[in-house]
Amino acid sequence: MEKRSFGRMTINTHKQDCRQTLAAAFKALSEEAVKSGWSEGEVALALAELAEEHVAAVGAKAIAEGFSQSQFYAASGRLKL
Repeated sequence: MEKRSFGRMTINTHKQDCRQTLAAAFKALSEEAVKSGWSEGEVALALAELAEEHVAAVGAKAIAEGFSQSQFYAASGRLKL
């Protein structure tokens, strides 16, 4: 993963590339929804809600996986093989 520094600011180029790639699809999706009759505000709110739900799901998955791994490691220390 490449990082570039600009004074005090460091930019993770991998993250920026992901954002740029998704931006075109995001814009096309937004425009298509507006063409279908929804207002820009409705579309923006719906997309924000979907993004928030996705972030919550990914976070919950990471927490659950981390919890499961920590339980496994804790239990493995107690097991006598």
